[in-house]
Amino acid sequence: MQSTSNKPAGETQIFGHPPGLFVLFFTEMWERFSYYGMRAILLLFLLDKVRGGMGMNEPDAAAIYGLYTASVYLLSLPGGWIADNLLGQRNSIWYGGILIMAGHLILAFPAGEVVFYLGLVVVVLGTGLLKPNISSIVGELYPEGGARKDAAFSIFYMGINIGSLLGIFIVGYLGQKVGWHYGFGAAAVAMALGLVTYRLFAQRYLGERGKFIPQQATDQPQEAGSNRPILIFLAALVGLLAILQLTNVLDLTTAQGLAKGMGTIIAMVALGYFAYILIGGGLTTVEKKRVVVLFVFFLAAAVYWAGNEQQGSSLQIFADRYTDLNIFGWQMPSSWFQNLNPAFILIFSPVLAGLWIFLDKRNINYSVPAKMATSLLLLGIAYVIMIFAANVALTGVQTSPLYLSSTFLFFTLGELFISPVGLSAFSKLAPKRYTSQLMGIWFVGASLGNLVAGLFAGGFEEENIQQMPGLFQSVAVFALVAGGIMLVFAKPLKKWMGGIQ
Repeated sequence: MQSTSNKPAGETQIFGHPPGLFVLFFTEMWERFSYYGMRAILLLFLLDKVRGGMGMNEPDAAAIYGLYTASVYLLSLPGGWIADNLLGQRNSIWYGGILIMAGHLILAFPAGEVVFYLGLVVVVLGTGLLKPNISSIVGELYPEGGARKDAAFSIFYMGINIGSLLGIFIVGYLGQKVGWHYGFGAAAVAMALGLVTYRLFAQRYLGERGKFIPQQATDQPQEAGSNRPILIFLAALVGLLAILQLTNVLDLTTAQGLAKGMGTIIAMVALGYFAYILIGGGLTTVEKKRVVVLFVFFLAAAVYWAGNEQQGSSLQIFADRYTDLNIFGWQMPSSWFQNLNPAFILIFSPVLAGLWIFLDKRNINYSVPAKMATSLLLLGIAYVIMIFAANVALTGVQTSPLYLSSTFLFFTLGELFISPVGLSAFSKLAPKRYTSQLMGIWFVGASLGNLVAGLFAGGFEEENIQQMPGLFQSVAVFALVAGGIMLVFAKPLKKWMGGIQ
């Protein structure tokens, strides 16, 4: 139970949780409707040459898809910084939502390539502001931590996936069966509903949570909160990219080159930020150990999302070209396969949320590192299934939907072992003054995974179908090996968490 100092006057409990959780639940639900709905049709729109799409080839379309989905998560890091230092989390959510809605409105009108890219950029900027900060406030609702906090993040995760389910169903149908821009417009409407929900209920049920902005003492201008090291790092990053471009190591003038450049940026941002926090962050020894644990969790997340996010890239192509979509004479939109993930999450989220509390009450500890190792092993199993599916596709026969359905089931189980657990772990282990920034780093792991997923899909050109089994095998082996390594180091990592579960 929360202490009264963290509990707004008159607050009651809903299903054992503060009502503020459900305000954030519905706000995030509508935002995820807009994001996952649009993502479901984005690659198909970029590839389409018949119905008013962009008509791109697979490598360029996949690179742009990867750039977009990676940028959405990468900008969570500056979004967290803006909240921690300028706007506060609550205002960041509000302004982020407005930008997301505006971006989808731009996409809803077929006004040419430049306007389309502008819409993507505006959506990215808004999501970077909203995404890390809404998760941080969920953490603030449970200062006591423990299994109840893990259960709350699982409930919050259900909101994400209800939005995803509705978004893929509605936007996917409108985009593939009616018109691409109708789908983009539906995403704008969904974000508007999220803004209305947040505006009406946030102040009443969240109280002062999310309004904290740390103030730097005037007599200590060079403390850990100083912006100078960050500005120096950003300048160095820009300089390095310029050198790589001038020496032809990278070609930032093409979609594929820009995507590879983004990979360099993401890796440097993550490594540089963790180094900055550990060396110049003014942390205690205990806090430093916890940040090292968060770095390992970040790596695990990047590996997991690189496999999971194939749903909208390589597996979307596989569903569209190599899977039997006929249902009693009606061709199902291929994007609807992406609905399996949120549907399975809605089924299994309450099961696992109850399992964590059940184990906690019986003093059975399934540690966070062990859960993350489990997620990577499940991911590897999912891709073993896709190896068999790809071999069937090589024969020229449309594959059974059961292959993708089984793959998505293992994706889902793996996701439930890493995503809500990771959100909760970052909110618990992050030093208070870096909470939103480190929550942003968690999403940078997803950013790196999304970029890899996009680049990976570039190899799925129709004339290169023979390489599909090998591509899926590479992901399976990498995930299984990474999961095994994580399992070996589960106990040391748990010790470095310093008693936080």
